[in-house]
Amino acid sequence: MNDTPIDGAHRAMEASPDNPRARLRFHERVMDSELFLLLEAEPDDDRLIPQVFELDEGRFVLAFDRDDRLADFLDAPAPYAALTGRRLVALLAGRGLGMGLNLGPAPSATLLPVDAVMWMAGMGEGGPEAADATPRRLGPPGDVPEGLVSALGPKLAAMSTRIASAHLVAAEFVDDRSVLVLALVGVPSEARQAVAAAISEAVRFSGMEEGGLDVTFPEEGSPSLARIRAAGLMLDLPRAEPVTRAAPTAPGSDPARPPILR
Repeated sequence: MNDTPIDGAHRAMEASPDNPRARLRFHERVMDSELFLLLEAEPDDDRLIPQVFELDEGRFVLAFDRDDRLADFLDAPAPYAALTGRRLVALLAGRGLGMGLNLGPAPSATLLPVDAVMWMAGMGEGGPEAADATPRRLGPPGDVPEGLVSALGPKLAAMSTRIASAHLVAAEFVDDRSVLVLALVGVPSEARQAVAAAISEAVRFSGMEEGGLDVTFPEEGSPSLARIRAAGLMLDLPRAEPVTRAAPTAPGSDPARPPILR
């Protein structure tokens, strides 16, 4: 059976144990992935009671990145909730709980201790600050850090249905601040905050210094977008085939109704 993104990132991390970028990529894939959390009981109005296992290393909940891995681990059917790793670590943070991830024969089977869960939750917090400064000079992005490229790729691919085009440009401001600017065109106004937060998280996981990348949403046909297109680099956005999905019903799968951990 094909590897999941978590499997691939875990394998890369094990192959380069001293590579901090490989460790960052693994933890980012955990946060990006949909995980199936083993529960003690059926959810009650989106209140989740996870099964907690007492191990020598501490107290852990169990989560799997495929429902068949969850089924293979159990002797009998059990309740579960599907939610992103990002949401799960936010729910676990501060509760003294680690995460047993893909336990069983999966190549990414591992125990993420409490401090790893807390660290990931911290990495997912916050978002970019709004800025309306106009750069005095724009230019090509030059040598973009490799870590930033590899971090942005999966995020942009996952959000490609919301983005008409993406452009990277180097900007210099009147206060002599020089940063890379990622201009995303066609993003609906209601989605911009979530898109900017995802890009901000990618920057943190890239190892790039905070504040090294700004995100802007220029309007099609605007003078600012014309300047960016003339000076910057247009990024390729992979376009996935549209998938028709039923309305989400599993606890944790509806962003409008975040689950509550009990």
